[in-house]
Amino acid sequence: MRFLADMGISQHTISWLHRQGFDAVHLRDENLQRLSDNKVLAKAAMENRVLLTMDLDFGYLVAISKQILPGVIIFRLSDERSEMATSRLSEVLVKCAYDIQPGVIISVSDRTIRIRRLPI
Repeated sequence: MRFLADMGISQHTISWLHRQGFDAVHLRDENLQRLSDNKVLAKAAMENRVLLTMDLDFGYLVAISKQILPGVIIFRLSDERSEMATSRLSEVLVKCAYDIQPGVIISVSDRTIRIRRLPI
């Protein structure tokens, strides 16, 4: 599984993914921190990566698109520190591994994981 992290995701989470054997890049690694949301989605799709984000706009953009866009994992956490995001991501990877695919939005809160397959 390949991941692309948006600016709200910590580099520590990307390092954790690397230690778990995943291919993961952060927008900052490629000096793309100012890339528009649409271009971030296009990059994730072109590179066959699941987008990790804390930005709710991505869920909306994927939902209204007429295309199958990359899978998106959106973190909606009250505590956005990297330790919490990494812990919740670890749970998602165990519980939802087969659901992480193009056209799927996974919304992760403090207590729940919600999976939505498009179209909604």
